[in-house]
Amino acid sequence: MLGVSAVQAPQARAAACSGTTGVTVVVDFTAVGGGIQTGCAPGDPASGLAALTGAGFSYAFHPRFPGFVCRINALPTTCTNPTGTAYWSYWHAQHAGPWSYSSLGAGSYNPAPGDVEGWSFGAGAQPGITAP
Repeated sequence: MLGVSAVQAPQARAAACSGTTGVTVVVDFTAVGGGIQTGCAPGDPASGLAALTGAGFSYAFHPRFPGFVCRINALPTTCTNPTGTAYWSYWHAQHAGPWSYSSLGAGSYNPAPGDVEGWSFGAGAQPGITAP
């Protein structure tokens, strides 16, 4: 699709981080035909987007809404106009704690080592697992 800004992910560990060695990222692909994947962004990523790529996930912005994540790992397959029932919601948690919906965009939020970041596609439902 023309105009979609995509960011590819580097190699990362496909498991939760241990302690404060990095930021754990959970992506719930259930609503787009996949399962739930977890990765570790080592160190101290500067933003939620840096944590997402550091944990091994790629993303693309919507061509008309810069900064609005419309795809993670190329899902869903197209970037259409976001609706209240079809978007990537962004969440934060501590290990084994409850998910909190982010009040900031992933480009503005700075997670600390040991934090857990979550992404879930749909109508704003939290990821389908407890924060690892």
